[in-house]
Amino acid sequence: MCGRYATTRSAGDLSALFESADPDGEIGPDFNVAPTDPAPLVRLGAEGHRLLSRGRWGLLPPWARSATAAARMINARAETVATSRAYAPSFARRRCLVPADGWYEWVRRPDGGRQPYFMTPRDGSVLAFAGIWSVWESAGSARLTFSVLTTAALGELAEVHDRMPVLVPRERWASWLGPTDEPAALLGPPDAGQLAGLEIRPVSTAVGDVRNDGPELIARVATPAGATPSEPMLF
Repeated sequence: MCGRYATTRSAGDLSALFESADPDGEIGPDFNVAPTDPAPLVRLGAEGHRLLSRGRWGLLPPWARSATAAARMINARAETVATSRAYAPSFARRRCLVPADGWYEWVRRPDGGRQPYFMTPRDGSVLAFAGIWSVWESAGSARLTFSVLTTAALGELAEVHDRMPVLVPRERWASWLGPTDEPAALLGPPDAGQLAGLEIRPVSTAVGDVRNDGPELIARVATPAGATPSEPMLF
């Protein structure tokens, strides 16, 4: 599960990093992206060029009756995305990259509290989550929505949670975004080098309140005794 993440780069920085156009110019940093929040994504436009867009986190398929389902559809499991009625059409034709600085997970402490951790590249580089998108129309308006693909966590990440976002390394960006007759072939194992470069950083419990935002949320804090990532919270 990926239920909260940070994407802090400006629209200009993201456009340069992903070699994409930014047609709306409304993208800004968010250190505490929560379900149904607006966030940036990179997809292919009608002419095959990359577009930096802002969508709502929580995919709504065209047949959804209301927007209330979005909060339950923030993640799509890589193991079933190709066969799911809700996700398969987008997986086949509407894949995207979701820029992120890292994602948050919580570990239960012996005292019953929850210690948040921020999984982020040690070198400060950008992450690209594998995503899928769809446009949902209601009352004459159209809403761009997306989901993040998740897979089984590996290595030390499994000590924090049993799931993790599917990470797309830079050399696979074009393949993930482009057309293919076998999209499932794109869901290869995580890049070992990229996984090894991730830091599991204890951060402030303030991130648990979706109203909080700012760089202090991703700053390292001292880990309380007994709060090491040894008892993952499973969902």
